[in-house]
Amino acid sequence: MRAIIHHEFGDPAEVLGVEDLPLPEPGAREVRIRVLLATIHNHDLWTVRGTYGFKPELPARAGTEAVGVVDAIGAEIEGIEVGQRVATGGTFGAWSAYLIVKPGAVVPVPDGIPDEVAAQLISMPFSAITLVDFLQVGKGDVIVQNTANGTVGRLVAQIAPSRGIRVIGIVRREADVVELASAGILDVVATSDDGWRDRVLELAGDRPIRAAVDSVGGTASGDLLHLLAEGGTLVSFGAMASDRMELSSGDLIFKQAVVKGFWGNKVSAAMTPETRRALFGELFGLIGSGRLTLPVDGIYAFDDVRDAVIASTRQGRVGKVLLRP
Repeated sequence: MRAIIHHEFGDPAEVLGVEDLPLPEPGAREVRIRVLLATIHNHDLWTVRGTYGFKPELPARAGTEAVGVVDAIGAEIEGIEVGQRVATGGTFGAWSAYLIVKPGAVVPVPDGIPDEVAAQLISMPFSAITLVDFLQVGKGDVIVQNTANGTVGRLVAQIAPSRGIRVIGIVRREADVVELASAGILDVVATSDDGWRDRVLELAGDRPIRAAVDSVGGTASGDLLHLLAEGGTLVSFGAMASDRMELSSGDLIFKQAVVKGFWGNKVSAAMTPETRRALFGELFGLIGSGRLTLPVDGIYAFDDVRDAVIASTRQGRVGKVLLRP
């Protein structure tokens, strides 16, 4: 089978290539998937660079999410059938023509969901809905998030309102506010405006801001903490600007705020099967109703993986970049 490989850590646009590998056979408790489309995520590229929490042995495959068709199953597999279309996420080596996965990493895809949507269903949308659940907020509550124009930010802004939660987004530029408004995502404030903090509080009105999601780090973390109401929760989701959070001890003490980290893999691993099924059911419902959209920026052949990587890191990209074997 063909697979995307790298023999050294470095710039993905320089170190990734396509090679032929033996077709893997599933074990007794494993499933083999013939990949239709695979998704490029930021964490995949960080792994290729050698800067992520997981560092594979070289030479290494790449990618963690795909949609495909069950091609073979182990002798002890039940409830999964050959020919069934499934999505999978969190299994390393997804940028390949065939992929071996554990049965728990397989999610059957309803007929009404296109491959382009199913290919990006798990990592980002499931992380986003899990994040909303993790915040422990509900109908009538207000939350605030920075990098509102990022993939997860857009998803949170679409998912949370279905639960009656108001989302206030923060971006850097006024152009981002306009672009999000064109996508139907309102209540967004640009930090390029000197009065942006007052504008956030104005949008919240008389309702306290119960939770904040920080994907930036540095001083941006402290800005979110300052906006929180007493007893609010600040969740660190990423560190685009800095791996340090600059927080006011006064805000922490007098607001009695809670600061927590969120890593989807850990939260998902601790999740009950019932909760997992319920959250996926909620996702399928939102996608089917059109309230949740997962745009695609482009689809590239494996042989064009370096061009795909460049497209994936392009400033202003809207939608995921996908790979086709």
